[in-house]
Amino acid sequence: MIEIIPNWHPIFVHFTVALLSTSLGLFILATVLGRKGIDEPLIIVARWNLWIGAIISIITVAAGWYAYNTVDHDTPSHLVMTEHRNLAMITFALMIPLAIWSFITFRKQQQPAIAFVGAFLVVGGLLGATAWHGGEVVYRYGIGVISLPKTDSHDHGAHSHGEEGGHGDSAAPSQDDHHAHDNSDGHHDNDHDKGHNNDDGHHDEMEGHHDDLGGQDSHQHDDSL
Repeated sequence: MIEIIPNWHPIFVHFTVALLSTSLGLFILATVLGRKGIDEPLIIVARWNLWIGAIISIITVAAGWYAYNTVDHDTPSHLVMTEHRNLAMITFALMIPLAIWSFITFRKQQQPAIAFVGAFLVVGGLLGATAWHGGEVVYRYGIGVISLPKTDSHDHGAHSHGEEGGHGDSAAPSQDDHHAHDNSDGHHDNDHDKGHNNDDGHHDEMEGHHDDLGGQDSHQHDDSL
């Protein structure tokens, strides 16, 4: 069996809240619209959400009861856990008769009464309060959380955390800088080569001039002889 830490309650509770909230919204919408051709499909979907949500809530409450008696906690969190449990049991105790009421009206092919929608509003309010207390148990008191992350410096791409701006923020040389560096090196090499070549040419001219002088001296020396 797959191990869910700390238990299976957080999985099923989301289905309970989502299905029952959707059902309540659709019942309200169908009541407001009245018999205008669209209320019938809304009521069908609302009933199915209510029935499926009620069935899943049986598993949700069982898993929540197990979590209440097994998770590690202290005295302050125990009080919040108990309040969450009590609200959940009251909500569940009212929701099951509400689902049965809806099924009876379906069998009798009757439209949901205003009293049914009003009762569902009360159950929906209790459901919201129960869910809020469940969030307090986990996110404020850390019940069922094995470890909490330590704050450090890290990068989120668009922004960074930490005094040093996160990792990956160091400025890299741009392509233009690299191109400029290459041009400067090339210019330096060209100047160096050009100067070297000019020096060699000047050196060759000097040697040629020296040879001409040497030839004239030799010619004058021969004439004197």
